[in-house]
Amino acid sequence: MLELQGLHSFYGRSHVVQGVSLNVGAAEAVGLVGRNGVGKTTTLKSIMGLVPQTRGRILFKDEDLRSSATHVRASRGLGFVPDERAVFPRMSVEENIRIGAFLQPGSQQAACLATAYELFPVLARRRNQAAGTLSGGEQKMLSLARGLALQPDLLLVDEPSEGLMPINVDLISNALQQAASTGMSILVVDASFELLRSVCGRLYVMEHGLITGEHQLAEFSTPAELVKTYLRGPS
Repeated sequence: MLELQGLHSFYGRSHVVQGVSLNVGAAEAVGLVGRNGVGKTTTLKSIMGLVPQTRGRILFKDEDLRSSATHVRASRGLGFVPDERAVFPRMSVEENIRIGAFLQPGSQQAACLATAYELFPVLARRRNQAAGTLSGGEQKMLSLARGLALQPDLLLVDEPSEGLMPINVDLISNALQQAASTGMSILVVDASFELLRSVCGRLYVMEHGLITGEHQLAEFSTPAELVKTYLRGPS
């Protein structure tokens, strides 16, 4: 589904992604972990075309996306749920979800709404409420619900559990699990061991703009064991 080959990306003069290579298979959920500032978010944004790559290849369904604009990548089946509370604040909860489902046939749009409300009951209770008045956790759930409503072939998800209470992390994990069970491919950046273990089969470790390891989640039985793979500090 996705293959990165020696990806390099910059913010201005800052060389953030320094040769990342990884892959995500069809109907596979993969995690990307590492300390803050090592380039995880930039990798996702580069895949989506929000940060320009300077070298390397981004192959999506065997097609090189190097010259494709962000909206073209989305139309080809790429979805992105950013870390920020990316909602349309003056629009209602339901209108936000409908934007995600806009490209679906009319008969499926209602099903997308029903699924979103089943996964996140609080959104059903607040469907007519302006999205900007939701709590931070509720906005995170809404952003993910909108991304899932797009029904992309590959969904990029950045820090979905950050700052959430455990009960809401469980809801996010369940939503990603269900998406994966339908055949959606997922690449998720997150620090929650429970979320990664429940959603992903394997993960990549990133350090200083490079992939430094690839692991099966089954290798780790505790969060501490996972943390040791990437919180070692500079060598």
